Amino acid sequence: MSWIVSFPCTRAEAEALSGEIPALDALDAPPVVVTREIDERAERWQLDAYLDDKPDAALLDLLRSLVPSARDEMPIVERLPDEDWVTLSQQGLEPVRAGRFFVHTSSYSGRLPPGTTPFLIDASQAFGTGGHDTTAGCLAMLDRLARRGGTPRNIADIGTGTGLLAFAAMALWPRARVIASDIDPASIFVTRDNAAVNGVPLGRGGGRLALAVAPGTDHPAIRRRAPYDLVIANILAGPLITLAPDIAAATAPGGHAILAGLIARQMEPVLAAYRAQGFRLAGRGGSADWPCLLLVKRRRYGWRRKERAFHRSDPADASFGNW
Repeated sequence: MSWIVSFPCTRAEAEALSGEIPALDALDAPPVVVTREIDERAERWQLDAYLDDKPDAALLDLLRSLVPSARDEMPIVERLPDEDWVTLSQQGLEPVRAGRFFVHTSSYSGRLPPGTTPFLIDASQAFGTGGHDTTAGCLAMLDRLARRGGTPRNIADIGTGTGLLAFAAMALWPRARVIASDIDPASIFVTRDNAAVNGVPLGRGGGRLALAVAPGTDHPAIRRRAPYDLVIANILAGPLITLAPDIAAATAPGGHAILAGLIARQMEPVLAAYRAQGFRLAGRGGSADWPCLLLVKRRRYGWRRKERAFHRSDPADASFGNW
């Protein structure tokens, strides 16, 4: 049997839980947490946590602490029948359409829109489910770059999560060399499985996806492949700022970087960190609350001059992974 615990929450609290949750990740058997809007007009949101065992008081208090607005609320605790709890957690999740891409879970039973490139990305214990504005913004930005005539041949997806953005880049540029990395080994296992489901070949050559467990760019395979025509980093504002010298070192002069995971008020500090490394803003997408930035590295900044900048900081503050 499985269990579900539900708390009311605000939209801001729901968006804040879109990435990793260290307090839960430290548990031996962390629950899968899903947030959803239950009444658009009243702006009512809800946190649902799916567990294998009945939650004790300590776990209920921990879940309540994730949504301070529910500090005086009693949780709804329900026992679920012996079903696939991952599928249950996906019910009600709408597919994401961004640019030419259509991303859905296995619970989606509708028709695939004609002319789209579909990807099936299921929930996982490490990363929950998808549909976040940052992911949609990155997908749309990749599509926008391709429609502008961009033809990157060497691509890195830093903090890949479930591999989705790397898969999308490979669909746009089938001959490119692509590497996807994440600080969490579970992410790489999830990405490998998702690659099999979506027919994405793994390997080292062009048209194949290489995988690496790495904090930021700190991995021999990432360094050997540099410099990159395109670096994608859908993480959080803090790690984006910390990794600015490393991402600059890994990006070829004239190359692009797509950055996301930041909220609107964090955009200027992130831009300042990358401008200091020789980037300029070439485009903004995403939503008003969750911008996605397209940057270009100015050609007067040579990659070789920055080679030693790789991983200058403690990887412990790098919270990678979305979708």
